[in-house]
Amino acid sequence: MQQRIIGFDLARAYAIFGMFIVNFNFCFGSFLDNTAMGRFLNLFVGNSTAIFIILAGMGVSLMSNRTAYSPIEKKKLKSIILKRSWFLVALGLLLYSWWPGDILHFYGAYMHIAAFFLFVPKKYYLWLGIVAIVGFHILLQIIPIDTSWNFDTFQYADFWTPQGFLRNTIYNGWNSIFPWLCYFMLGMFLGRLDWQKKSTKKNVFLIGLLLFTVFEAIRFFTNQYVTDEYWIHYIMSEYFPAYIPFIMITIGFALIVIPLCMIIGEKLPSNKIITAFVKTGQMTLSFYVLHITIGMLIFSKLTGQLYTGYLTQQAPSSPLYIFSFACVFYLICVLFAIAWSKKFSHGPLETIMRKISS
Repeated sequence: MQQRIIGFDLARAYAIFGMFIVNFNFCFGSFLDNTAMGRFLNLFVGNSTAIFIILAGMGVSLMSNRTAYSPIEKKKLKSIILKRSWFLVALGLLLYSWWPGDILHFYGAYMHIAAFFLFVPKKYYLWLGIVAIVGFHILLQIIPIDTSWNFDTFQYADFWTPQGFLRNTIYNGWNSIFPWLCYFMLGMFLGRLDWQKKSTKKNVFLIGLLLFTVFEAIRFFTNQYVTDEYWIHYIMSEYFPAYIPFIMITIGFALIVIPLCMIIGEKLPSNKIITAFVKTGQMTLSFYVLHITIGMLIFSKLTGQLYTGYLTQQAPSSPLYIFSFACVFYLICVLFAIAWSKKFSHGPLETIMRKISS
């Protein structure tokens, strides 16, 4: 299934590039920039993260995608995935004081939950995803979504308390289990499909296109005709809170991108440029950590802006500068991936995670 791996890694390579753009823009730019380039950067908000999480779910699903496992094999697979989830949670929490927008500890939480559903029929993954969305909307009626948030700076007041940590992780964090687990569970479902069939790629693409088109049309008509403030906020909300229209649009976009990457991987498996992106996609964990540490420091030095990890309170950098920096930093990552892969099978952090979980 080499073609499948190429397609997944191409999609990962795209997703990490989008995360570079979004995170550099969050810390040093402005999401309120209405220039053409500013609006272009905003297109990456949510979409890259959704693809990143869906692919994570697909990866876990593919690890357990045989027709039969012995009890010992099932126990071993569950143990590996649980250990990886703990590694990601620990790494994410270690980074949190530096980068409050961390996704890794959420990623680990999704994986921890998934470890207990490895061998169920794939339809249950969709049901679990629906539960995550519905559960989020139930919690909205119980706990105000803005609890502990300062939306001027996007600081969370009581993250390091037991109550605050649980609330943030389960309900109102950047990528909380409710509703963001739905992306991971969708990935688990997709990982169970037969991607060697052309019909699989075609059907997934068409479903994605339909979802994306329908909900973008709903947003268009909302802008034109809806006057009720509640529904305007609900339908037009981006990323936080992650309401149903946002979820459907980002899922739709992911279901467009992933099959396209699969097709490219099939058509050009030996192309040098594609191979370079594949190597990059295999090291997304390492590059995620690299861009929120070294990348942020370099940007701070080049611009003279103070890095805080929060929404900038300084004069924002131009979107063109942010995009250019993200592209150059991404190119460096690609070159590093090519060089590293000549001697090692996995990225630095990927290797550590595998050794810990083996």
